[in-house]
Amino acid sequence: MDITTLRKMRTSDLSKIAQAAETITQGGSGGKKDDDNRFWKLTPDKAGNASALIRFLPRVEGDELPWIEMIDHGFQGANGKWYIEKSLATIGQDDPVSQVNSELWNNGTEAGKEQARKQKRRKAYYANILVINDSGNTSNNGQVRLFKFGKKIMDKILDKARPTFADEKPVNVFDFWEGADFKLRMKKVDEYPNYDTSVFAEPTQIAEADHDIVKIANAQYKLSDFHDPKNFKTYAELKTKLDQVLGTSTPVGNAQDDAPVSRPAPAQRTVEASTPTSKPSAFDVADDVDQDSASYFQSLAND
Repeated sequence: MDITTLRKMRTSDLSKIAQAAETITQGGSGGKKDDDNRFWKLTPDKAGNASALIRFLPRVEGDELPWIEMIDHGFQGANGKWYIEKSLATIGQDDPVSQVNSELWNNGTEAGKEQARKQKRRKAYYANILVINDSGNTSNNGQVRLFKFGKKIMDKILDKARPTFADEKPVNVFDFWEGADFKLRMKKVDEYPNYDTSVFAEPTQIAEADHDIVKIANAQYKLSDFHDPKNFKTYAELKTKLDQVLGTSTPVGNAQDDAPVSRPAPAQRTVEASTPTSKPSAFDVADDVDQDSASYFQSLAND
């Protein structure tokens, strides 16, 4: 990747982001994150608060947008078993939980709707970032990492790309030259992390020298790789797991007879998390409050 290519790529990116904003705000389609040390997260202090200065980075050549959407489900069945899986809806395929939820919602009973709510899907977004200043762990400073975030932070990004008021200039926060640093602030509110006070700074160039910009660009990760079907379980595998959790074996939709495929095991890393005194509903935690909620639910399922 050279500086000329990077400048050409930015030409149409703001319009693409604005169009994507329409899809997201109108409920368009989009997993839990694998344990992956490429991902960066805030390091909270003893009070549960944290802050960092980061910069969202442009799309990698071959990616459609500078972020991807991931969908997963995390809930506990009446038998105590947990279902924590990436949804095939992420890649536009039929997913057994989505089909069960549709049937529950349409069966005309409040009990059905309540169960569907408990099993609802969660959306998350992945993007490349440059960690400018991580106050909780300065060893991360200057690194290009992956960042998982939720709706509240995405709303802040889209508000800059598609301002509410006519006198506000649209800003592509992912741009190397006219993007904006993000002051990420996490506060503990009602026992959960909250990002409401996070804000974008004024637009600035990410680095003065062209060779430094190219170095940052070449350290990025291709996000579309996360949507490779080989990184998802098959419909048949997910349906089997769902039946175990719900204690059912009723066919759902057009169940596929595809055989399980072998997939490489995800990279392992240590996840530090406090052990809860009780097992809450998977959706006691909102979409945007806990970047590691999927890992947290997985630890519950493994208990």
